[in-house]
Amino acid sequence: MKGADETNWDAIVIGSGMGGMAAAAALSKVGQNVLLLEQYRTLGGLTHSFSREGFTWDAGIHYLSGIAPGDREREILDWLSQTPIEFTSMGSVYDNLHIGDLKPLPLSRPYEAQERDLKDRFPDETEAIEAWTMALREGRDAMLKIFPTRAMPELLGSALQWWNSSAIERWCGRTTQEVIDEITQNSELAAAFAAQWGDHGGRPSKASFAMHALISGSYLQSGSWYPVGGGAAFAEHILPTITVGGGDVRAGVRVDELLLEKDRVVGIKTADGEEIHANVVISDIGARETVNHLLPARCGYDDWIANIRSLPPSIAHFSLFMGFEGDIEDAGATRSNHWIYPTGKVDVVWADAPDNSPPGMFVSFASLKDPSHDSGPKQKHAGEMVAWTDWSTVERWADKASGMRSDDYQAFKQQVEDVMFAQFKTYFPELAELVVFRELSTPLATASITGHHEGAFYGLDVTPQRVMSDALQAKTPIEGLYLAGQDVASPGIPGALWGGLLAAASVDAKVFKQFRG
Repeated sequence: MKGADETNWDAIVIGSGMGGMAAAAALSKVGQNVLLLEQYRTLGGLTHSFSREGFTWDAGIHYLSGIAPGDREREILDWLSQTPIEFTSMGSVYDNLHIGDLKPLPLSRPYEAQERDLKDRFPDETEAIEAWTMALREGRDAMLKIFPTRAMPELLGSALQWWNSSAIERWCGRTTQEVIDEITQNSELAAAFAAQWGDHGGRPSKASFAMHALISGSYLQSGSWYPVGGGAAFAEHILPTITVGGGDVRAGVRVDELLLEKDRVVGIKTADGEEIHANVVISDIGARETVNHLLPARCGYDDWIANIRSLPPSIAHFSLFMGFEGDIEDAGATRSNHWIYPTGKVDVVWADAPDNSPPGMFVSFASLKDPSHDSGPKQKHAGEMVAWTDWSTVERWADKASGMRSDDYQAFKQQVEDVMFAQFKTYFPELAELVVFRELSTPLATASITGHHEGAFYGLDVTPQRVMSDALQAKTPIEGLYLAGQDVASPGIPGALWGGLLAAASVDAKVFKQFRG
């Protein structure tokens, strides 16, 4: 490990989320000395875990796709990790849809199995269901054609997009809702098609269909998985690769500004005034956050900065973390997740919280997914309920630090918690009786931990504009500055993983050569 007085590095990576860890570890694997900096007190970004009163939850992981044995993402993780991360399958049924008054609909994999699930429920919609499956396959392929261009020279990337322009325009340039409307007029089937949009944070009326197809199709392609030991396993296995390679990892270090010399990034300046130099800097804090908070004033590159700022943020969310004592499986808990839409409408967020019940929720029981979880004699288990919302619900308290907010904020939080738990009790009455601990997280917590604009859980919204933006290259127009993470590729852990790898490969081509070799 480098000493604390080290001020010159091959690369500095800002942010220890999946993208930052991947970029730093990949460069370490090819012999570069890397310094990874995290402003939060815990490393791992939204992969980190936290505990309260004997219960442990993941900050952002509920299930993962693309990491079955033999999948490319799994191979990348194995290469980046000092010791391999162990994953466990969630089984064939991974999600359950609760839409309006309809009987819950379990969804299974692969494509053919989910087709059968839908045809059994909607026997008169066979043609539409088959068309939807085909659209998911083709949309996913179109999205995968864009990924490589994020790390290509501009001319080559433009040529590749032109070559695939027909598929890209058809699937990337249209919204999820537009594709659904072309396939079916059955409102209940349409709701089932779109119900899992929270996996990427793009509302059906706004999201690029290709992004929806990429994320949904990934679960159908290789199943749903969960890291043994919870989300903290990522940092535990990947960060040692950096330190063993001669690098350093530091939590609680806030970067205030990039250092530029002659229009080139040469390092960073911390909130404590320390200047640390490096050949390159990789930002994993988000594209908008990079241009808004790290670039010096009047540094130029106005067109690129304007393009980044024109891309809207993703949705925000409330999370109700619950601790249970007792036999939760007997009371109705499952390894598979639950998407709940009481009104039957799925393109909804809780914009009027806490005045009415949330119109859409996601429920997950992490401890049932993790075979290493020891529930102990009291049968302690952890669960979470997520309600998508809008930043406007908490904006009036955003200028106050945690612990300094007024009593009305605490009253607001309590009301939100009570309303969410009442809704949970409606769908899981026996489970609600086993809850012995509750804690609510608001979009302000996301903003504080990640620094994301308006508490956006997934960074930039996955609109067609974002998917086809030329501004989200791993190599920025500013010499020496690179972007990593979700904004470069796609939302979620696998997308952030690719974003980190693309950033590292853009810095040093040996990354892909060594990995492939």
